[in-house]
Amino acid sequence: MTSYNNNAIDFHHSVFIESDFFNAFELSNDESEGDDLFSGNKNNKLFKALMSDLNEYLFRKQKDFIRGNAAEELVQRFETKGVFPKFANNKYDLERKKDLINVVKELYCVQPKVFKGLGKEQEKTFLGFLNLLLDTDERENILEIVEGIVQLTKEERSELVSVLRKSSFSKILATIKLIENRAKVVALLKTLVFELKKFTTERNHIQKAIEESYWLFGEQYHLASADQNFQQLLGEYLHIIDDVKEPQKLKSYDWKKRPDIFMCRKRNIPDTHDSEYELEENIMVELKRPTVIIGKEQFRQIDDYLDFIMKEEQFNSQTRRWKFYVISNKVDDYIDKQYEAFKDKGKRFLVHQAGKYEIYAMTWDDLFRTFEIKHSYLLEKLEFDKNAIKEELQLKGVKLDVASSNGVTKQIIDISEN
Repeated sequence: MTSYNNNAIDFHHSVFIESDFFNAFELSNDESEGDDLFSGNKNNKLFKALMSDLNEYLFRKQKDFIRGNAAEELVQRFETKGVFPKFANNKYDLERKKDLINVVKELYCVQPKVFKGLGKEQEKTFLGFLNLLLDTDERENILEIVEGIVQLTKEERSELVSVLRKSSFSKILATIKLIENRAKVVALLKTLVFELKKFTTERNHIQKAIEESYWLFGEQYHLASADQNFQQLLGEYLHIIDDVKEPQKLKSYDWKKRPDIFMCRKRNIPDTHDSEYELEENIMVELKRPTVIIGKEQFRQIDDYLDFIMKEEQFNSQTRRWKFYVISNKVDDYIDKQYEAFKDKGKRFLVHQAGKYEIYAMTWDDLFRTFEIKHSYLLEKLEFDKNAIKEELQLKGVKLDVASSNGVTKQIIDISEN
């Protein structure tokens, strides 16, 4: 049984079988046969069946052994060494990372030798290729890559095919669940800002709900801060973007202002010199309670944020782009005129632009419609029942009062955390 005593893992074992069946066997004295004392009996059909069953038994035992601790230790080692691909801190990317980790664990269970003897850069490259394939329809090609590294038995090959198909199916289910939950969140937000608008406040309801649902503005962003002053905001921002951990100091007298939501991301952009530079994209959102109509006063508040950013040196690289949003249920004539003034820019909801700075005014209906249009195909296939949320709220005795706004907000937070 020496084929399972490989040094890729510490699966050391011995198998003893006692039976009268072996009494008629002749022991081999041929040194060329090595340690196999039964080499002269290999053509015995019963012996061959026994060996096949024992190999399958040991294969299962090895997998159980690896699943117990070894696979988890391998993943922890990869995490510590920093060889996993980078994933954003949003639910979609966390599902992608979970998918990759599951495949790595199962691959290690099927054939540990795949990860034997790799240097850090080789591990990083191999995991990067795995991740790229898992994001495409070519995920089963992983099998060919593995067979190019080690030779798989028929059982190992079958197991790996099963793992890849199973992983693919679980990823589909996770994505469907994610879309379903987001559709529920949008339905609850509609209840909050339309039906319960008289009782819904910015600080106690909308702020908390959107803090958990910032994906409405884009999957790719990191939530840097929520309802924090510019002093705290700068510290969180520079920590995410530039990995600066020291406390930051602002000189402007306006540093105590508190934007509701601040998000950011970094990505590589090709330039005209056949190289790349890192572009940072930032979004600042001002949320208004549903009864507030967006007009000149609200526009000037978000414009003040823009002025603050423009004056602050630590925010002002040419490779940083800034978008500012103000959101409520309605806009007035002033905002309509701003839409008209900037319509030639070809950007919906734009009300002001100055270089790398843009201000947008949106209604809640605009935001919800953007989500629904983007996901219309999937939502239709899921046949999501929009009335189900209202019926659920009615069954729970939800009425038009402040307590209801509190309850709906809690439901949004609970769904977003699951």
